[in-house]
Amino acid sequence: MSSTSYDRKVSDELAASGALYEGYDPRMAAVHEKNALRLREIMAQIGWPTERLVGERAAEAAWLIAQHAIALPQFQRSCLEFLAMAAREHLVPAWQPAMLDDRIRVFEGRPQLYGTQLEPDEHGNMRPHAIKDAEGVDERRRAVGLEPLAQVLARAKPQPVPADRERFEHDYEEWLIAVGWRARPESSSKQPA
Repeated sequence: MSSTSYDRKVSDELAASGALYEGYDPRMAAVHEKNALRLREIMAQIGWPTERLVGERAAEAAWLIAQHAIALPQFQRSCLEFLAMAAREHLVPAWQPAMLDDRIRVFEGRPQLYGTQLEPDEHGNMRPHAIKDAEGVDERRRAVGLEPLAQVLARAKPQPVPADRERFEHDYEEWLIAVGWRARPESSSKQPA
């Protein structure tokens, strides 16, 4: 079974049980980390694995592995650098670095540019995370080969919401800090010296 097939199998199992929507499951994290480590080895040998170098299926797998390596901020950032360079050379579609850039921005707590990263609202309906210059999002999407955001949202299926949303948000913030996407906020109540 290929690395991306196994990723999808674990994801489907977690979705069926509901665990996929309750946080970053350790089984999923292990799959993503193993795949990322292998992609890192490949990148050290050949750079970004473009279709020209490794074939269509392997190039698509590399893209998905980079997108899913969410617990490895430095690795995702390095993938973005490689992807952006490959896109400038027309070796990968421009939407690939655009989507990875959006993902990194959301994890870092910054507004995304292309509106590719969605989240469920309180009813489970999908909406984009914050977008920088939302009025220009469809123009930016068009420039990288993405369809208008409204079309994506019209097709987006509702997602189960966590049973304890407040706990989920707290755990998510702690995870962002633990893996290195964000720094722990300074305490507002400083102790006197």
